[in-house]
Amino acid sequence: MEIAIIALILAVLLGAFILVPRHGKSAHKNKVKSTVANSKVYDVTSYVEEHPGGDAILAHAGDDSTEGFYGPQHATRVFDMIDDFYIGDLQK
Repeated sequence: MEIAIIALILAVLLGAFILVPRHGKSAHKNKVKSTVANSKVYDVTSYVEEHPGGDAILAHAGDDSTEGFYGPQHATRVFDMIDDFYIGDLQK
């Protein structure tokens, strides 16, 4: 009986380990991340791992990031490099 209970507990823990998403950088490695700033859409997927602000870039992924993009935390060079990620205009 004890072995069956231990096996059940281990099965539940293993299942939780496999099914619960991890919140580290690798958890969103293969997902496309796009964002919008000034009605322009940018695919920032390749930049997420390099972003100096860590996962903050994902706070508005799939949403309008205009306010955050133009925040005081960004150096002026960010306005030059964003063109490399441009994929189109937002259709209204």
